[in-house]
Amino acid sequence: MSGLFDLTGKRALVTGAGRGIGRAIAEGLAEAGAQVTLCARSRDEIETACAELAARGLRATPLVCDVTDIPGFRDRIEAQPAFDVFVNNAGTNRPKPLSEVTEEDYDAVFGLNTKAAIFAAKAVTAVMAAGAVRGSVINMSSQMGHVGGANRTLYCGSKWAIEGFTRALAVELGPVGIRINTICPTFIETPMTAPFLDNEEFRRQTLSKIKLGRLGQPSDLVGAAVFLASDASSLMTGASLLIDGGWTAD
Repeated sequence: MSGLFDLTGKRALVTGAGRGIGRAIAEGLAEAGAQVTLCARSRDEIETACAELAARGLRATPLVCDVTDIPGFRDRIEAQPAFDVFVNNAGTNRPKPLSEVTEEDYDAVFGLNTKAAIFAAKAVTAVMAAGAVRGSVINMSSQMGHVGGANRTLYCGSKWAIEGFTRALAVELGPVGIRINTICPTFIETPMTAPFLDNEEFRRQTLSKIKLGRLGQPSDLVGAAVFLASDASSLMTGASLLIDGGWTAD
């Protein structure tokens, strides 16, 4: 059974890997045997992360790149061998009422969460397909790609878009053996969510919707990522793994 989850010999790429969810997933894939490339704009963060992983005998390489630079990211991907696993994780949020949303807010949220994610998947899967690699793409979505939330019109819109994109791409690439799935977390305690969760009323309201009664940690997503990256999920594509503590159950 353990062999189903073994990623030895696999090459994995994780975007937004400098901290939080991306860093935890990159570490988990490396622990499962993969050679992991950590991609982010923050050179210091990913070089430090790679050094720490290497000190533990794990294989990790930094890739300093901004995924919103679509031609630049594509060129970096095309310049190396195909990845077997792609965790399309980079994302952002600007929660506010729609009445306060600006075009700049829209461009920032949809530009990273949707546009960059779509074209990153295009670049990675093109190289996979050219090399006849039967790979796995894991798009980082959210519980907010399945429900709505006040002050989250942009974020929900961007993640609902990723859910539809994932299903369509799964149909398109299934015949060449490339699987496309999403992970959909609830609120995870990360540097990105800290400013919101530091508000006691917001934290209370959030916890009231999570049936298991606690916020998520980045480590809560690692098992799902290893599962989707591995042969354990070899018949799974176009699907969503909701890791939401029961938020969407009612």
